[in-house]
Amino acid sequence: MEIFVSLLQVLAQTLEIYSLILIVRVLLSWFPNLDWSNPILSSIGSITDPYLNAFRGIIPPIGGIDLSAILAFIALSLMQSLINSASYSIIATGLPYN
Repeated sequence: MEIFVSLLQVLAQTLEIYSLILIVRVLLSWFPNLDWSNPILSSIGSITDPYLNAFRGIIPPIGGIDLSAILAFIALSLMQSLINSASYSIIATGLPYN
């Protein structure tokens, strides 16, 4: 049971890091003159664009503004909350058995 909790905590931490990378990607999109052939920027784009593209299909740009990132952050936050809740509930129910 401890291994499962540890895996959930690692997954939650990974999603937190991904959220930070996603924030950087969204902020960088505000600068249209960036050279996306730069290896660092290219890596950030290749990591985050597939996830963002899934939401771009749901919410099209409105007035030239891409609102899909908001839905992407909400979904990511929901996943983090569910994983953290599962982890805490497993810890709480497992305490008497340790």
